[in-house]
Amino acid sequence: MRDSVTDLSFFNPMTVPALAALASRVSPAALASGEDMHALLRRLFPICRSITGDGVRETLAIVREYLPALQMHEVPSGTPVLDWTVPAEWNIRDAWVKNAAGERVIDFAQHNLHVLGYSTPVQGWFSRQELEEHLYSLPGQPDLIPYRTSYYQPAWGFCLRHHDRLQLQDEYYEVCIDSTLDAAGSLTYAELLLPATAPEPDAGEVLLSCHCCHPSLANDNLSGLVVAVALARQLAALPDRRYAYRFVFGPGTIGSITWLARNPEAVARIRHGLVLTLLGGPGHFTYKQSRQGAAAVDAAAALVLARHTPASEIRPWLPYGYDERQYCSPGFNLPVGCLSRTPFGEFAEYHTSADNLDFVQPAQLQESLELILRLCQTLDQNRCYRNLLPYGEPQLGRRGLYKGVGGGTEGHDWQMALLWVLSLSDGHTPLLDVAAKAGLPFELLHRAAQALAATDLLAAASVTDA
Repeated sequence: MRDSVTDLSFFNPMTVPALAALASRVSPAALASGEDMHALLRRLFPICRSITGDGVRETLAIVREYLPALQMHEVPSGTPVLDWTVPAEWNIRDAWVKNAAGERVIDFAQHNLHVLGYSTPVQGWFSRQELEEHLYSLPGQPDLIPYRTSYYQPAWGFCLRHHDRLQLQDEYYEVCIDSTLDAAGSLTYAELLLPATAPEPDAGEVLLSCHCCHPSLANDNLSGLVVAVALARQLAALPDRRYAYRFVFGPGTIGSITWLARNPEAVARIRHGLVLTLLGGPGHFTYKQSRQGAAAVDAAAALVLARHTPASEIRPWLPYGYDERQYCSPGFNLPVGCLSRTPFGEFAEYHTSADNLDFVQPAQLQESLELILRLCQTLDQNRCYRNLLPYGEPQLGRRGLYKGVGGGTEGHDWQMALLWVLSLSDGHTPLLDVAAKAGLPFELLHRAAQALAATDLLAAASVTDA
């Protein structure tokens, strides 16, 4: 049985297509720009990932080059996790369909989307009619390979361009899927905890989650993964983090369910959360609210998106989508929203071979990173204050507070920010609520609160879940 935290000594790189060896490399020291993130994405793109297996391990081992404190966990197949069971571990070495002349007409080595995810092993000759029952294509998008899986129902199959499917005219074909389903295997996930640098009692943690189970799909899910890695490096460099930040990298659905089942103490510390996905394609930002709907992360997302990306969209909770479904399930009811650009299923490239390296652009990755970093800083700075002189309006002039702070020239807005903070600082109203009522930028109100707190007028209230 493998240890719960692995050193990858058992990993066999020969279990992924040879194309992985040709992937471009990137210095682990560099991950500061959209170009850097795209370089990492190019490196990860050829790896054949699934919900278990060596492709996930290789992916997370590369992530650990950038995040050395990342911990990788192995959970044995057959382990009960909530209402689920960790499945047998799937790995694949090769797969193909040959015609009568011995030519590979479908070839896993050419593109790893060609194989139905979690295909059971198969070897033999099949009539064209028999083979057709195991083929998947898109008549409406005949030049694209679809992405299809069968994780929990034993099956085998191939995905191919519909144009190529129409060319299969031989009477018999030889089929091989050289895969394994190991009941003694395990599921792999990883997490990174960045401790608070300005800790307060019971401040808790911010959860940032992304999935790492799709093979050769650049936007879904590699864009979320590379943005999460870059975000972790950015947050680690920030001083005065009030919250700890917990990053979870795992396979979709079963990964978050496994993490929730194994980490009740960490679950109890989560105060805010985001699922990060589909962050490298075109289109406006879309935020899906948590099940709570009025959580601080929902308010922060709405405020940041409205101010910095006015074309963005806020959508209500829906019990369908990504891992926010698990985090927000009624028993946990964590305040976790989902941030993406164009949502899943709403762009033509979704779950096809067109979700490739050209579809994801460095500028889009950079914009996503900057937005999420701003959102995290907003959450970290959102707190309640208490007006220490609440009887009448205090004299601000003699305390120098009508002047711009740090060379600022906000004028009227600065004065109004000071007055709004004083007016609503009752020890229970967080700055996000002040910003919503005042119609002023959150950053300006935070600066006003800091300036007031540097005098005898304002004090930070005790930590709340706001």
